[in-house]
Amino acid sequence: MYDRLKNLLSPIFIFCLVLLILNDFLLKATFHNVLTGKLSDFCGLFIFPVFWSALFPKFKSWIFILSGILFVFWKSEYASGLIELVNTFFLLQRTVDPTDLLALPVLLVGWLHVKGRKQIVISNSLLPRLATAFIAIVTIFSFCATSQRPYLQSFDHPQYVLLRSSVTPDVKLYDEFEFYRKDSLLVVKVNHTYVSRPVMDDDYNKNNSLNDLDIHARGQIVDSTSLMPPGKITALTIETPQGSDALRFKGGRLDGRFTRTKNGRMVIEGFYKMGIEDSVWTLKDSSNTVIKQTIVNGERIKVEQFRDGKLLSSSGINTRADSIRNIYIKIGMLALCMAGIILVLRRNYRETSPNQLALKTGWKWLLCLISPIFVWLSYLGLNILLIDYRPDIFETLATIIFIFMATCPLMFVAVFRIKLRKEIDIVLYCLLFGLACSIWTISGILIELVF
Repeated sequence: MYDRLKNLLSPIFIFCLVLLILNDFLLKATFHNVLTGKLSDFCGLFIFPVFWSALFPKFKSWIFILSGILFVFWKSEYASGLIELVNTFFLLQRTVDPTDLLALPVLLVGWLHVKGRKQIVISNSLLPRLATAFIAIVTIFSFCATSQRPYLQSFDHPQYVLLRSSVTPDVKLYDEFEFYRKDSLLVVKVNHTYVSRPVMDDDYNKNNSLNDLDIHARGQIVDSTSLMPPGKITALTIETPQGSDALRFKGGRLDGRFTRTKNGRMVIEGFYKMGIEDSVWTLKDSSNTVIKQTIVNGERIKVEQFRDGKLLSSSGINTRADSIRNIYIKIGMLALCMAGIILVLRRNYRETSPNQLALKTGWKWLLCLISPIFVWLSYLGLNILLIDYRPDIFETLATIIFIFMATCPLMFVAVFRIKLRKEIDIVLYCLLFGLACSIWTISGILIELVF
């Protein structure tokens, strides 16, 4: 098995693998452009058949043929039924885009790579074996992690768009929409949308998901629908299970006063500016509790709760600008902690030099290989403490892999080159690298928020 898989250590395979993971977990979320959309297809179509050909070399011709057939099937409408079946157990997301088939020639590149490449000659020592197993595990992870369902963006306040339509779409086909006909008009209630996982789940991100919401809804429905003329004012009332909603549209977006009444009693009152909430929103429930939300450009800045006319609570909410300022402060605090740990390590070095911590070579190797686990644990604790850190299983695995790749060599430098002076140095190095990884992550969040 090792002799088969060691060809996975080829530079081009590792490059495509790293690029695939970076694109799925970082580049797509950051840039959202055509290049990042196609990059995963190109890299995936290379590493998928190459990996399985390394595992089953006798069947490599069939592997490449089936890879092409499966890719075409996956990118077609014919796979929808299978995806719906799989989604009952494991959530997948697939975009039907015929232009993705432009990646098919990559199969030829992969075939030439497999056929023309000589067997890699490397030693049978422990390190190459571990590297081969590690690359194989990362490859399987990359196959599983590229088709996860995007983030579900829900809305605190009702969201409607107005379209022209001669028919009422089948609501069973659209889990995110509800439809209400008014003559030749179609009022679409948008319960949620699917977006790329946001860097920060706040009102600012919600506002971004509302951009061109009518165009998005029309693109999802398509059949017999068209956009409203821009600037056309339409006022109407619809009956929903939640109550009677009085709507005012400008073009296809809510604009102006919105009210919802139930049993003759107003339960929601607020204002929209081209689909974005604004001004003061008032929400009432059956227990005479009133919640007033002060909203500026779609971002809540203050929430007050009243009962029987008396103020019960009042709280401010951070806007995106507030969050950015707080992140700068957190990065500064982490940097100070890193500086403090470095000073302690330096003091330990100077106090004990030339003496060093007595460890056998085997224990040093073991320490270097397992210390990234403790680095990740410190990183996890810091992120949970400082940011709204809720990664899914694939992000967690990717983080562990990247931390191992980044910190394992550094631990070798610390243990074999700098040399440990005291037992506490082991803990300090793990904390130091955990802080560095947290700064890296939070700085990435800051860059995405700012740019």
